[in-house]
Amino acid sequence: MAAPTALLLLLGAAGVGPSPVEGSRGDREPVYRECLARCEKRNCSGPGLRHFRSHQPLYMSLAGWTCKDDCKYECMWRTVDFYVQEGYKVPQFHGKWPFSRFLFFQEPASAFASFLNGLANLVMLNRYKATVPRSSPMYHTCIAFAWVSLNAWFWSTIFHTRETNLTEKMDYFCASAVILHSVYLCCVRTLGLKRPAFATAFGGFLFLFLACHVSYLTLVRFDYGYNMTANVAIGLLNLFWWLGWCMRNQQRLPYVWKCVVVVLLLQGLALLELLDFPPLFWIFDAHAIWHISTIPVNILFYSFLVDDSLYLLKANSDVLKID
Repeated sequence: MAAPTALLLLLGAAGVGPSPVEGSRGDREPVYRECLARCEKRNCSGPGLRHFRSHQPLYMSLAGWTCKDDCKYECMWRTVDFYVQEGYKVPQFHGKWPFSRFLFFQEPASAFASFLNGLANLVMLNRYKATVPRSSPMYHTCIAFAWVSLNAWFWSTIFHTRETNLTEKMDYFCASAVILHSVYLCCVRTLGLKRPAFATAFGGFLFLFLACHVSYLTLVRFDYGYNMTANVAIGLLNLFWWLGWCMRNQQRLPYVWKCVVVVLLLQGLALLELLDFPPLFWIFDAHAIWHISTIPVNILFYSFLVDDSLYLLKANSDVLKID
């Protein structure tokens, strides 16, 4: 039952607003542009740059924050102050709301929430390994999916900590890997246990699709609209696939209520992404709140996996009656 976790990840990566590379009202504002030009001229060359480097905290330097980045941050807040004083709505900058930086964390709430999601994933993975014997038919497939998910949450944490071209792409690509792997897990659970050759072929197709997807976005054009559309379409297919399986098996497998609850929670929580508002206390935006709310979903997801894997183990040892 990987659809919920996978779709949570991909929506988190895809987002619903303008892409970060697009211009926004804030960075088009003359106050911002003039401030940025003065700051870069004063601090980012010659003696000013040497002064900046000598006074920059080591942790900021190690995290890759540059003089120009600091100028953007400083001028962003000057522009926000100007808008607030004049009674205007807070603008976005480069497709993102202004966030109050904590140490080297660019979006501290989202970064911390991504870390907690990854931590919940790791804790429940260890519980799964301690509870489910390796002889369970879905054991290795579930473990593989868990590691793919952990990798995605790692890059989500890195991306929200420090947004660069590399961390952005890794966040997107790893989310795509999760949703495609979840489709494979869905296929194995519903069809592949009886038809392993079909599951293997289908897995190969999904891997090829991921390779083509990443190659296009890397070598041809990083199309945010295409990336989001492709991931959401595959994610919804996976979601309804699992939900249909749950409906067919709810009488015979009483624990599938966990799967149904997670699917319904997913749909409700995803609506948070539509609430586009300036961050509360300049830290908590809709995206961060949404990430925080997904932590218990991970726990319930693994609880379902444990129940289902133990059921499959018993069924396989009795009469090999796999649904």
